[in-house]
Order: sequence, then C-alpha cells, then structure tokens
Amino acid sequence: MTVSSPSPLGFPAQTTGKIGYVVKRYPRFSETFVVNEILAHEAEGREIEIFALRPVEETHFQNIISKVRAPVTRLRQPLRKQDSLWEAQKTLYALRPTAMTAMMQFPESSESDLYQAILLALDCLSRNITHLHAHFGTLAATVARIAAALAGITWSVTLHAKDIYCDYDEDHHLPLKLADADAVVTVSDYNVRYLNESLGCDPQKLVRIFNGIDLNAFSWSAPQDQPHEILAVGRLVEKKGFHILVEALHILRDKGLRLPCRIVGGGNMQQELQDQIDASGLSETVHLIGPMPQDDIIRAMQKATLLACPCIVGADGNRDGMPTVLLEAMALGCPVVATPVTGIPELVTQAETGLLAQEGNPRDLADQLARLWRDAELRAALSRNARARIEADFNLHKNAAELGRIFDRLRCDDRAVATQGGL
Repeated sequence: MTVSSPSPLGFPAQTTGKIGYVVKRYPRFSETFVVNEILAHEAEGREIEIFALRPVEETHFQNIISKVRAPVTRLRQPLRKQDSLWEAQKTLYALRPTAMTAMMQFPESSESDLYQAILLALDCLSRNITHLHAHFGTLAATVARIAAALAGITWSVTLHAKDIYCDYDEDHHLPLKLADADAVVTVSDYNVRYLNESLGCDPQKLVRIFNGIDLNAFSWSAPQDQPHEILAVGRLVEKKGFHILVEALHILRDKGLRLPCRIVGGGNMQQELQDQIDASGLSETVHLIGPMPQDDIIRAMQKATLLACPCIVGADGNRDGMPTVLLEAMALGCPVVATPVTGIPELVTQAETGLLAQEGNPRDLADQLARLWRDAELRAALSRNARARIEADFNLHKNAAELGRIFDRLRCDDRAVATQGGL
C-alpha cells in the first residue's frame, strides 16, 4: 500500500485503490452535483467507478457527463430466477468466506438489495475498490452498506434533504446506516444539527461539506441595469414551490406589474402548473419551457434579471437541501430570491447575498420579486456579494478535496488494508 504525507485534516492520505460511487440512477438531469464531485476527484487523480442500481429514466442529460472518465456498472436487478441470489452468494463465499457471517447482519434487507450488494461486493474485490461512497441515504446507502460489509471495506454516505426528512412509505432504516457508516457527510449545518440531535448520529463521524461548483465554468458578470425576465429552474415538483411563484406573479399582475417569467424543467406537476398559469391569465408572460442543457441554462441566467427559488417543505416532508441552481446563479452574478428552507439561509443572507421570502407565502414572495425587479443598485450589490460567498465556501475543488481526504483516511482503515493484497 502506498501512503503519502499526512493530509491537512491530520489523516494519512492513501492513494492505492479505487473509490466506488453508488447511486440509484446515473445519470440524472437534476443531480449535476454528483457529476461535478466525481469530476473534481478525477482532477485530483483519484480513480472512480460508478455503480447504478436502477435504469435511467430521463431523456435529457447535462453536457458535463461526457467529461467523466469513470466507467459505469449497472448492477442487475431484479432477481431473474429463484436461485440467482444463492448462486451469487456461493461465488462470494468462495472468494471471501467471512462474508457468510457478514450476511447475517442485515435481516431487514430485501432479496433484491442483498443480490445487488453481493454483485457490488464482488466487483469491489475484483477491481481493487477500497471504499464505497453512496449519494442519498435511501437505496444507494442500503446497497453500499451491505456491500462494504461483505467485501470488508469502508463506506460513507452523503445525505441531502429528501433522504433525511421525507416520510417514506417504506422504512429505509436510516438510523442503522448512520450507525454503520464510517463517515456521514451532509450538505448543511441545519442537517448536521438534525442528524445529531434527532437521529443520534455520532458527531465524530458527521461532517458538513457544502455542495460546490466549478468556478471556472461559471464566470461572474454584473447584472443588466434594465430588467429582462425572471428565471426559475428545477423539477416541476411540489418542493420547488413553483405554484407559489405563479401565485406571486398573479398578485403582481393584479397590482399592474406584469413580470415575464420562464420556468425551466420537467416533472409531475407540469399540467397542474400550466392549468394554474392559464387560469391566472398569465399565459402570455409565464412559460413552462421544459428541460434545457446546462450551457443554455447558464446563458439564460446571465441574461435574467433574477432567479426565483421559492422552495417549500412538501406535504410528505420532502424538501431541498442546498439547491445547486442557487449556487450556479449566484456564481454567475444573477441575483436570487429564495426561501429559508433547510440549508438555504447558510447560502442566502437577506439583503446581503440575496433576498428571502417567507416559505409558502406568495404575497411576501411577490414583494421580494418586485423589490429586486425595480432596484438595479440592489441587484448589483447582491450580485457582487453572492459571488464572494460562493468563492469563499462553495468552491467545488476545495470541497471535493475535503471529501477526498475523508476517503483517503478511511481507506487506511484495517478493513481496506486487508483487501489490498487481492482476493
């Protein structure tokens, strides 16, 4: 095993072996933060392999996916015949007899999850993968947790928001995962407090690392003096609060202020939102334009007067953690109006780096939109401050490097060392 000098965190940085990224689906249009993180690791020389547990469902993808060098393995699912699980177990036990005992640690797991975990463990053993990292604490963490135990390696997870707060019909056993993970990463201080105080996560293994963006790809420019349009970007789902945005624009129209707005994205609320737009008499000024490639979104942000991000907590507890679209807009210089949901106030400070409207309050949102639309000096000041905030704390390469140091420290764990010599 090759060991380099200690990292800035005080851990010995170890560079032998690959990192396996475990995700439910890859790629996903709305999860550019995963792609950006992998690219940052690759830029630092880490070898990454990606494991996807479910088929791709979307038809539109971001351009940056083509830059990822990591191979993608789509683990088979579901079981295709009765003896598939047993056949996979026999193969694993022949290579690693101790996995038989490890398998008994997961009585709550389904056959499908066990099967994919065995396949993942076999890939780890044969491909010199010494650490697994899951994004989201649901299915990806379920499979990564089991696979790591079977392969005798370490694992970690990044928790965002839905996977922490959503009231799922199915129990995803998050407390078990928090107890077993070698490191738990989350994207806001708000989440850290909740995971520690409400779910009992060990503070020694819990760390906040903000999502970051590649500042080289998002050059700042001052906002235009003359207002142009409001832009909103995200999936058309309840937690994005776009129905609140449409209601706010309706309120402003009734006050004589007709603000043009484009809403970029697709989702299950598309027809509902279109019906709301039509019923409100806004069809000439408010447009749902579907998904767009990231390059086109960047150009739209550079021209927009402001970005509206009116997030809410959904009826099932689903919410955003730290919307990437806010980071991107603020880096580019597009002023933002958001809501104080989950970790957003750690990014958007009222009247300093953006404006905040009360969650779910269309009248307050209307007031904040109108204020920013009418005040060119305020837009300019918020734009400058927002870029400085992004540069200070949301630099992709800086934040990914911190995560990478955690990986390196964990790969020096005795379990990882034990697998270095082969199967």
